[in-house]
Amino acid sequence: MHDVQAELTIVFNGEIYNYIELREELKLKGYSFTSESDTEVILGAYREWNIDCLSHLNGMFAFSIYDGRSKDLFVARDRVGEKPLFYIQERGVLRFASELKSLMADPSFSRRLDLEGLDCYLAMGFVPGDRCILQGVHKLPPAHALLYNIESKQSRVWQYWNLPDFYSSGSGEHIDEVHLLNELENLFEDSVSRQLIADVPVGVLLSGGIDSSLVTAMAVRSSSKVKTFTIRFPGFGSYDETKHARLIADYFSTEHIELDAVDATVDLLPMLAHQFDEPVVDSSMIPTYLVSKLIRQHCTVALGGDGGDELFGGYNHYSRLLWMHQKFSKIPQVVRSSIARSAEFLLPYGYKGRNWLQGLDVNLKSGLPLIASYYDRRVRSQLMSRFSSWRLIAEDVREQRIPATTDLLQRATRMDFRNYLAEDILVKVDRSSMLNSLELRSPFLDYRLIEFAFSKVPSYLKATPTSQKVLLKNLTARLLPAEFERNRKQGFSIPLSSWLQGGSWKDFFHEILMSPENVLFDKRIIKKLFEGELKGRANSERLFALVLFELWRREYNILI
Repeated sequence: MHDVQAELTIVFNGEIYNYIELREELKLKGYSFTSESDTEVILGAYREWNIDCLSHLNGMFAFSIYDGRSKDLFVARDRVGEKPLFYIQERGVLRFASELKSLMADPSFSRRLDLEGLDCYLAMGFVPGDRCILQGVHKLPPAHALLYNIESKQSRVWQYWNLPDFYSSGSGEHIDEVHLLNELENLFEDSVSRQLIADVPVGVLLSGGIDSSLVTAMAVRSSSKVKTFTIRFPGFGSYDETKHARLIADYFSTEHIELDAVDATVDLLPMLAHQFDEPVVDSSMIPTYLVSKLIRQHCTVALGGDGGDELFGGYNHYSRLLWMHQKFSKIPQVVRSSIARSAEFLLPYGYKGRNWLQGLDVNLKSGLPLIASYYDRRVRSQLMSRFSSWRLIAEDVREQRIPATTDLLQRATRMDFRNYLAEDILVKVDRSSMLNSLELRSPFLDYRLIEFAFSKVPSYLKATPTSQKVLLKNLTARLLPAEFERNRKQGFSIPLSSWLQGGSWKDFFHEILMSPENVLFDKRIIKKLFEGELKGRANSERLFALVLFELWRREYNILI
């Protein structure tokens, strides 16, 4: 879109949730608008506040504005990283796109694998920050902006927003929990209300868990006709959340639709490998895609509960970390390190609890163990034995990203917010939904709610050694039916381990990883992973990581 003076041009992906208020504010300053579009409001905000317009925007976005007056190109990404942006800057040229495949469409681009990016992928399940799995490419990190002058060819990248520090006026202060709960309720209601605004049908993805149930509770306050959707996987009862979702839907009298995901076949993997640009180690991309596909038949915008775990301490590993710190902090470091090394060398890969035992080597006063490690240093060296120049850098990269705070839970939740949420969860949601032309919105990721959670909510109201989401559960007691199961925790996943015991999934994985074709990884290690999986060890997601990478590498003809 061009502005009326034809001096500014914008390309924009996303949604601005406060554009109506911004438009009215700009009108009072003398601006006029020719459309009802949030895109035009961004142009007006840039003309008024220049690059500081970012502090006025509430939404998910990646956009670029070319200013014909200054010859500057201004590129920015939203605070959390809901919308992607890749770029290449070399030989005086800047190329950028929402999709890596767009950059690969350039015939001059070499498509060469970045081995350091691959090392991060194998260790963490994603490539973090501004790194990319392809050489020469960068991701613009969340809450960052880039300014590039067309004439001078000079550029700079900066961070325009960060998580606030936790505010504490002193030790022993009284926390008014009722006041916190009231503020949370008001902020969340406003966020949901804003994100329900659309000129197309909007639904709520209702799993029956805490987060999506609270989204539903707030949605019915803003709309008399709320559609809720629940997905079930026939034949896998432990993954069926129908009755929990139905309880919430009945309580709030929503128009509830139950959908069956019946086509979770291995044929989906090549398509997802193509769609995801950079591979991500998360097999729940499959149900996320299927959910998006089914919901798209009924609406074009849907609200979900992503972000609630990171903001309010919802993951089980937060309680385990606190318990471990409580139980093991007084054991001498040399003893804990000895246990960790013994676990690494004596316990078979995929053995339950192996990663946690290895984590004993970490000082929990300042560090964080990599519990969700897919391949540790020793196994990565074996897996990539064909590369004499292979560098094990993932642990160092991760170490640099650990927040500097003495509070263990603050450290863990901030780490997950910057890494797992931004680089895995939101990537999965964006790519899977966009493949179905469905826009998934996340009310928990309103930046005001994020700042509230990290600056005002003390750790004991998030998680303890025995519970999670303490403050959110207090909100459920206020808003949800009495029979709601507050302590139930069901991740959004598929029975991949069961599928790999035999049948088409096992055959496909073997075909990709053990075929005579040029597989990047050491087949002796792959064989051990398969053998361990058959013995009941937790290797399914590790095998998924290798299969998805190989499918992606072959799809795009990536050079080594």
